[in-house]
Amino acid sequence: MALSPTDSQLFAPLFGDAAIAEQFSDTRFVRTMLDVEAALAAVQGQLRIIPIEAADQIVAGAKTLEVNIEQLQAGLEKSGVPVIDLVRQLRAHVGQEAADYVHWGATTQDIVDTTRVLQIRAALVSMEQTLAEIITGLAQLADQHRHTLMAGRTHSQQALPIPFGLKVANWLAPLLRHRQRLAEMKPRLLVVQFGGAAGTLAALGDKGTAVQTALAQELNLNVPPTPWHTQRDNLAELASWLSLVSGSLAKMAQDIILLAQSEVAEVRETADSSRGGSSTMPQKHNPIISELIIATARTNASLLSAMHQALVQEHERATHGWQMEWLTLPQMMGLTAVSLQKARFLSQNLVVDDAQMKQNVVASNGLMLAEAITFALAPTHMSRAEAKQLVQAACQVVLQENRHLVDVVQEKTALPLDWQALREEATYLGAANEFIDRVLADCKMD
Repeated sequence: MALSPTDSQLFAPLFGDAAIAEQFSDTRFVRTMLDVEAALAAVQGQLRIIPIEAADQIVAGAKTLEVNIEQLQAGLEKSGVPVIDLVRQLRAHVGQEAADYVHWGATTQDIVDTTRVLQIRAALVSMEQTLAEIITGLAQLADQHRHTLMAGRTHSQQALPIPFGLKVANWLAPLLRHRQRLAEMKPRLLVVQFGGAAGTLAALGDKGTAVQTALAQELNLNVPPTPWHTQRDNLAELASWLSLVSGSLAKMAQDIILLAQSEVAEVRETADSSRGGSSTMPQKHNPIISELIIATARTNASLLSAMHQALVQEHERATHGWQMEWLTLPQMMGLTAVSLQKARFLSQNLVVDDAQMKQNVVASNGLMLAEAITFALAPTHMSRAEAKQLVQAACQVVLQENRHLVDVVQEKTALPLDWQALREEATYLGAANEFIDRVLADCKMD
């Protein structure tokens, strides 16, 4: 196995997203750094900070430079950063007259951080689209199954009857909040980094903020209040969002695994019998898609702590926190993207066995109606304590004699209740459909 399954040719289909991998590839990273250098030169030429002829040469050279990766690697190994040798190669490529104006007033971290923000922006476009498709799929599933009766479970025990549509709505609701969180976060996250050596832009005299603003406009980014060389909260916020998204998808996946157990058999991940097979047991269809979603979520949760550790950065430019982000954030982006892909598949292919759900409810012999019967008895006909005691005793008889709870309770009291209506689990769903409607309404509002 490769050092990371996300980089493995063999395991990439399980843990990798090709589009996100391309966005964070070395080739795209180097090309984007050159784009940032070109944008910097372009705006400085427009502002007459550097000669317009030099700016034009730098812009053209950044587009045509064929980077020597071996030299870039050697330079990176010596300096610890990729920009120094890249700038050296670009200066050599644009010629002597323009060379001095390459990277004018910038520092390495300006180029790398801005490049990272541009990579993140491109990756989020793809991830947002997938999230929207999941929301659409789950909304349709919730509406379709608003009357599909099943056992609601608390502490892994059958509790009360619920519609399956409510369970799906509960999977859906946090995803709507995550979409809203992302919209709120973007203005803070998608900002230019340009502060010069110590975050003062002193090398540009009184033109520093003008260059910063123009560079942001050129790259279609926002302008932060100050350079954020050692303010990493926006990246940590993104990492938290990634962990939240994958965690919410994993809650859905965990439910699906439990509902797909042989003894429950209420859902299957897909009708495709070729998925989730066993090497020795042909009867099995393992919920492998859900398993992978949970694995990515738990991994993201552990990586999140590293991103929070990276918040601890000293003075105006830091030492090790930056590299921790390199090790962590791209991996979290990739894991979240693949989690979204697999959740989209589930939202579009989940097989719901409504007959089995109903059968599991029937097999409970009315035990899920214990609360309903208790509230029917109290307080009109007896105190709540008396009603609870009566129903608890009846539940023990049901378990021992395999009888229906309503029949047992009816034998214990001659009260004139509508016993036939009490037998119907579908009449004890409370506000479930109102809650489904609220979530679906939120989908439309989004």
